[in-house]
Amino acid sequence: MAGLVNNLLMLCLVFQNICLGFRSPLSVFKRYKDTTRSLSTECLGSDRPVISLGLSDFALDIRMPGVTPKQSDTYLCMSVPLPVDDEAYVVDFKPHASMDTVHHMLLFGCNEPSSTESYWDCDEGTCKDKSNILYAWARNAPPTRLPKGVGFRVGGEIGGRFFVLQVHYGDISAFRDKHKDCSGVTLHLTHQKQPLIAGMYLMMSVNTVIPPGEKVVDADIACHYKRFPMHLFAYRVHTHRLGKVVSGYRVRNGQWTLIGRQSPQLPQAFYPVEHPVDVSYDDILAARCVFSGEGRTTETHIGGTANDEMCNFYIMYYMEAKHAVSYMTCTQNANPEMFRNIPQEANIPIPVKSDMLKMTHGHHEEMKDTDKSSLLQQAEKEEEEILDQDFHIEEAVEWPGLDLKLGQVSGLALDAENNLVIFHRGDHVWDENSFDSRFVYQQRGLGPIEQNTILVLNPSNAKLLHALGKSLFYLPHGLSIDKTGNYWVTDVALHQVFKLGADDKEPLLILGVALQPGSDKNHFCQPTDVAVDPTTSSIYVSDGYCNSRIIQFSPNGLYMMQWGEETSSGRARPGQFHIPHSLALIPDFSQLCVADRENGRIQCFRLETGEFIREIKHKSFGRELFAVSYVPGGLLFAVNGKPYPEQAEPVQGFVMNFSTGEIIDTFIPLRKSFEMPHDVVASEDKTVFVGDVHARAVWKFASTEKMEHRSVKKAGIEVQEIKESETIVEARLKNNPESTDPLKKQEKQHLVQQTSTGVSFVLVTTLLVIPVVVLLAILVFIRWRKTTVYGGKGGGGLNLGNFFASHKGYSRKGFDRLSTEGSDQEKDEDDGTDSEEECSPPPPPPAPSSS
Repeated sequence: MAGLVNNLLMLCLVFQNICLGFRSPLSVFKRYKDTTRSLSTECLGSDRPVISLGLSDFALDIRMPGVTPKQSDTYLCMSVPLPVDDEAYVVDFKPHASMDTVHHMLLFGCNEPSSTESYWDCDEGTCKDKSNILYAWARNAPPTRLPKGVGFRVGGEIGGRFFVLQVHYGDISAFRDKHKDCSGVTLHLTHQKQPLIAGMYLMMSVNTVIPPGEKVVDADIACHYKRFPMHLFAYRVHTHRLGKVVSGYRVRNGQWTLIGRQSPQLPQAFYPVEHPVDVSYDDILAARCVFSGEGRTTETHIGGTANDEMCNFYIMYYMEAKHAVSYMTCTQNANPEMFRNIPQEANIPIPVKSDMLKMTHGHHEEMKDTDKSSLLQQAEKEEEEILDQDFHIEEAVEWPGLDLKLGQVSGLALDAENNLVIFHRGDHVWDENSFDSRFVYQQRGLGPIEQNTILVLNPSNAKLLHALGKSLFYLPHGLSIDKTGNYWVTDVALHQVFKLGADDKEPLLILGVALQPGSDKNHFCQPTDVAVDPTTSSIYVSDGYCNSRIIQFSPNGLYMMQWGEETSSGRARPGQFHIPHSLALIPDFSQLCVADRENGRIQCFRLETGEFIREIKHKSFGRELFAVSYVPGGLLFAVNGKPYPEQAEPVQGFVMNFSTGEIIDTFIPLRKSFEMPHDVVASEDKTVFVGDVHARAVWKFASTEKMEHRSVKKAGIEVQEIKESETIVEARLKNNPESTDPLKKQEKQHLVQQTSTGVSFVLVTTLLVIPVVVLLAILVFIRWRKTTVYGGKGGGGLNLGNFFASHKGYSRKGFDRLSTEGSDQEKDEDDGTDSEEECSPPPPPPAPSSS
């Protein structure tokens, strides 16, 4: 009997030694722990940033590494990598912050933080790529709770691989003792696939103007929802100091359902939606911000400084995993008339106690709205992330406009109805014979272009709606449209700028002298583009191919000022141009951006003074940047030129964050190829048109979230065709619902992933069984040998002490403890002791997302 017990005991020990060869759940974090920063000894909390919570769950501690802000309104950022490569889900947040020191915290998810330092000033940005807000905490605000079965998707092929924590230290009087702060948040993550995926929907006003002294000013936002159903569970409001109340609603069949209503002067965290609200296809999401301009002496516009205002309503939602979209935005008012019926509660300010107001803004008691120093200190860093949207621009391949018979396409614009306006050269061509060495046009004998040079097209089907500009121009170039619908164009052969009414055959205003190049106040030399300020109606002209300047005129055409000079040898300096080729007016920030073509860059200037503000230049631009266009809300679109022989940068389109200048996306056509893309224009729904002067074509591009879908009927499902500006198709499921082809593909992927998970489990189980089978085989073999050698007399069972007696470290007197040196068991590198975790097989890897 004793021999049997000995045998079983030794069998367990051998099995343990073999089992140590399998990595425990924490072993996947070894790479992460090697690079983890040590926290200050003054910081309280766990010194293990990754804590196992079982086979599939773990906690990730994200803390400031012991910082002491030097001045009030300091924004500090730090990043933590996701400690696993495969897909995971954030299912809970636990904040670690004190209202005495921290004004608010924001947690972002992205793939590339703005810095690799242990922490940095958020003025440098939070992320270099797109980012999503995952969590927000503010003073006295309730914690954010995700519903059961809901998670933010991170890691894997489509999820972010870094978390970036942003902490706003408002009033630093609490740091008089120079203590170090380690505020942060602990995340609960799981590998278990969540059936519901969380996301963020941002409603944002971009063109609100608050007149000085005005008691009540409303900023309204509304968008039709064109996606699969989503369920709302939290909201957040944001304005600056003039905001009184922000309210959000779902509007269905004329009925207004409250999502959330809050004073923006209270802690701006996410608050739970009191009553569950679902949003379905064709519902309307509406929001209103109520401002007061009392106390201000000048107009207040939407912007990023404390002297500006913002109107933002954030919605946290969840969707079924296979339909999930992580980020959506709304920046327009699709139906202004509907706000006549908005519930009266949306117009009633929520009273806020003065001490709460001071605490919420985190400023010293003596600071006032009119204090200029506070305006410089206060910067809303968190709003930089609004524009890092999750989208990709692709060609709308079903758009028929690519097949239009056009001349050289030189200019594009969108009118107030988002109709596409094309400026082309008909049967005229700009070639080496067009001008002499003094830039005088040499082909006047051809006469003006006899075709209509300005074409207005339906942006969805490319049908011609209107045409004009016959027998007016020789070599069209730039085109823009002012707020009243007038067309502004330039002609490089005539050296002139024209203002045309939509229905007028004769120009309303002409600048420059026909066919006479020059560089004084009354002449242009091949002017390239024109832009009109929607606020002041001032006129800005880029002049041009043979001048290097920007000229400002009054609304009636009087010369006001100019700036710019020719590029000197060496690196081009600010304010120098080598063909200022395209203009983009940014009214949100009172700036004018210029595509400095041959210098391959964008330069931005202050509208009022022409003062240089900044340059946007990327290696991927190459040597030439032809055109730039701005979309209200913060997106820049641009196109470059063909690379020089020694260059590799392709000709393509770019999408950039205006605030940071960073490239968000690039795009190229699928049909034909860019030859010399000459102009670009985009709408707020990220529909983009590019005109090519050599290919004589116009391409249409759209966000992958906005591509058209044809109507189909198959296997009991009907998908209705939707308009170009809508986001996704409506699916009406009948009886046993099935998916359209893309959804079927997703489901097939899901089945494959489930199979993969099953295979992984079987593999792990097999690896565990093999050692047991081997040992049993050894046992049987020894028993057979003993039976053979000793004539069938038993030896008292398998004596593993004798069996291992020849091994160093063991004696026949008993069973020495098996050594684990040299095994695959990991050690805790913090204290040098052996890990005390149970020996168990690692969890099966989670299936990749099916979305």
